[in-house]
This record gives sequence, C-alpha cells and structure tokens, in this order.
Amino acid sequence: MKKSVKIAIVVIGLFIITSGAFGIGVIFGSTGSMLGPSIVRAQDQPEEFDVFWQVWQVVHRNFIDKDALDAQNLTYGAINGLIQSLGDEGHTRFLTPEQVKQQRTNISGKFFGIGAQVGLEDGLPVIVAPFDDSPADKAGVQAGDIIVEVDGTDVTGLSLNETIEMIRGERGTKVVLTVFRPDLNESLEIEIVRDEIKVPAANWTMVPGTDTALVRLSQFSANLDDNLVEAIKEAEAAGATKLIVDVRNNPGGLLEQAIRVTSEFLTDGNVLIQEDADGSREAFSVRSGGVAPDIPIVVLINHGTASSSEIFAGAIQDHDRGQVVGETSFGTGTVLKPFDLRDGSALLLGTSQWLTANGRLIRKQGIEPDVVVELPIGTALLSPDDLEEITVPELLASEDAQLLRALDLLDSLPQTAPAPVEEQTQELTVTK
Repeated sequence: MKKSVKIAIVVIGLFIITSGAFGIGVIFGSTGSMLGPSIVRAQDQPEEFDVFWQVWQVVHRNFIDKDALDAQNLTYGAINGLIQSLGDEGHTRFLTPEQVKQQRTNISGKFFGIGAQVGLEDGLPVIVAPFDDSPADKAGVQAGDIIVEVDGTDVTGLSLNETIEMIRGERGTKVVLTVFRPDLNESLEIEIVRDEIKVPAANWTMVPGTDTALVRLSQFSANLDDNLVEAIKEAEAAGATKLIVDVRNNPGGLLEQAIRVTSEFLTDGNVLIQEDADGSREAFSVRSGGVAPDIPIVVLINHGTASSSEIFAGAIQDHDRGQVVGETSFGTGTVLKPFDLRDGSALLLGTSQWLTANGRLIRKQGIEPDVVVELPIGTALLSPDDLEEITVPELLASEDAQLLRALDLLDSLPQTAPAPVEEQTQELTVTK
C-alpha cells in the first residue's frame, strides 16, 4: 500500500512540475519504460496542444543528435515559433535573459553594432533602414536588403533576435552580411566594422537656388523635438519660407517625440489614435505652441519610413497640412508592452496598435503617399550635407526624384541660370 502511494505522489509531482512550465503535463505509461505517454491536459488548455507534447516526445525518443535535446533551447524555440505565427513581424518578440540585459544596456546610453534597424518581412530578416552615417550606411547597406547570412551562417531560418545577436558585437570588430537585393536580383557580401552608434536627431540646409530648406529627421530619439525647433528657427533666419521634411529611412523611435514633433506643424485635433486589444481607443491630441503651423511643407517618405515617422506623416496627411511624397511606408504600428518571465526572459507583446488621426490603420498597411514617386533601391538620396556641396545644375541632374518632385510641388524647383550677357551678345554676333 505504501509503495502504491509513493508512486502516486511521484506521478502527481511530475504533472505539477511540467504543467507549471508548459501549462500541460505528460504522465508516462508503463509500456517501454518511459515510452508510450498518456497526455493529461489542464482544463484551460486547448486540445490542439496535445500535438506539441506528442512531437516533444517523438523528438526526444528518436532524434539522432541527443546533444541537441536541451530543454531550454527547445522551449525558447517553441516560444519563438508561437510569436512568429502572430504575424507582428519585426515588433512582438521574445527575449532571452541575455537579450534582456543587452536591451537594458542599449536603453541606458551607448551601444555598439552596425547601426541599422532590422525587421521581418515574410519571415525573412530585412533591413528596415540604416541610420545616417552609421557603419552600415557607410558600407552600402540599404533599406530593403534581405539578410541571408551573417559571417557565413544562414540566418533565414532563425528568429529575429537570433539574427540581431549575431550582427551585434564589440566596437572595432568585423561582421560580414550576405544580403539579397531584390531590385538588382543579386546577392552581395558587405563587410562592416562595428562601432558606437550615434544617431543624429535632425539637421538641415537650404536647397541651392531656392528659398526652401530641407530638414532631415533621422530618428525619433529623445532630443529630436528640441533639435527640430532649433533647425526650423535657423532655417527661417536664413531666409527659408518653405520646408521639406525628410523622414525617408527613418525607423521611428519614441511615441512622445512623434506627438511633440507633429505638434510643431499643427494647431489642433489629434496626432494619432491608439487602439487596445479590447477595441477601446485613446486619442493623443496636438499640443499647443507649435513653431511652424503655417509654413508650407512637403514630407518625404519611403519603404524605410517606420513607426513614429509613420505617425508623423499620417498626421500631416490627415490634417491636409502638406503633401506626402515618395513610396508607401513600412507599416509598423504596434505598441509593445513588456512582460517579465520567471526565468529572466521577457515577452515584448504588441498589445495596442496605432491609427492615424482619421482612424487609418498603420500596421501592415503603411502610409500611402499623396504623390507616388518610386525610386530604385540604391538610388542616392540627397541629404542636407550633400546639398551644401552641390550646384543648382547638379541638383537638377540628381537621381533623387522624390526631392525634386517635392520642390516642384512647393513651386521651388530652381531654374538653370542663363548665360552671362556678354556671352549671349558674342553668340549673337557670331551667328549674325
């Protein structure tokens, strides 16, 4: 009798341990030692979860590489598979304890790497946007590049976090990305030397031959609004009467900055609407005191425009504040809420989504421009630094058709200067 009681206690204990970890337990039967399990399902677990346990045991019983049967790795792999099946590509994600520590380090200040935002499209790691003047940008990495290998290792079957961990590294070390560039239909190997990532918030310059300033917003970091206000005031002091606000390849950033930056150009209404999982909505209003509510503007976007920069472009569009020119943006619009897990890992789960002021969904839709100007991947986009060094003819001959179209919409497209009077007279004399 005592022996049977002891066996019952062991079996119950086994069920409690396994159900605590996975929400469902497995009790092993008597056939073939620990083979031939019967599955005991917790009341609140779906019947479909039985298949997971069946696969778990078949793998442990039959897989050739017993060293690969690490319970933690298998569990984390299953979690990543669950997360990826949600379809919130590039946003909702699972972090191991080591990745949680790395994220906290990044938030606290300095971080090192190649300087590019990486997301997922159709399950593949893709460059959303390289940061301006980052190691990735200088090495030739472009928005839309699909990452195939990192240092010779195939990453197309890995989770986004695993790929990012392989790309990160210490300052001064090298990493080789093998990327597939769809527009060229070819693969490229790009060697990048990792460095400290310093993301400029905003810079500006006058477009040569015009009264229009180009203001480049690189990322919605904590100091962006202050930098933008300073840039606008400097531009107006330099004679600017119109603005082109460039958020191409801007991966986004802080929601608070999206609200503040957008409010610089609006006087009333909402910047965006946030919708929770239960369908409830919260509107974020325009803040008073904007420094540029009346100056004519055009906003430039492309496929690398994501997150907070999509909020900005969508608000400008919904308020008819200015035209949006370029290509449909990336389509990132979920708000991540962190859930700390018992082993030090964490789940960053998209619990809310962003809508534009008029209620348009951003997630998976993106912002469609008012004026579509498609550019081939690899086209050199003119930055404020570039404009400081080129002439009007060089500007007009530029490949950056999006910037030129914005100037045209603002009636600011410069004309090539006429020949000097003496040259015209001489030419007429010779002709005569």
